[in-house]
Amino acid sequence: MPIYAYRCEACGFEKDVLQKLSDAPLTQCPSCGKASFAKQVTAAGFQLKGSGWYVTDFRGGSGASSAAGPTAASTLATPAASPEVAASSAGSPSTTAPTTDAS
Repeated sequence: MPIYAYRCEACGFEKDVLQKLSDAPLTQCPSCGKASFAKQVTAAGFQLKGSGWYVTDFRGGSGASSAAGPTAASTLATPAASPEVAASSAGSPSTTAPTTDAS
């Protein structure tokens, strides 16, 4: 359930209220009783920082297991080489084109 910030326009009373999304907004001030209690626009209570979310983040157990293996982001960032690319980079004679020496 989200927390909403309310402020009375008449007396300046402020209050944070835990409400369901389906609940009607409050209008009557609990301090002065006037119908000038309104929701305020506030910033989010969290910030997303860093390069992303990893499979190993917040996994139960010891902290050593999170540093042991590769992260999901690094696995996704470097695609695996296909067998054709691996064979041509190895320089096997069956996949390389014959060269002609001009000298």
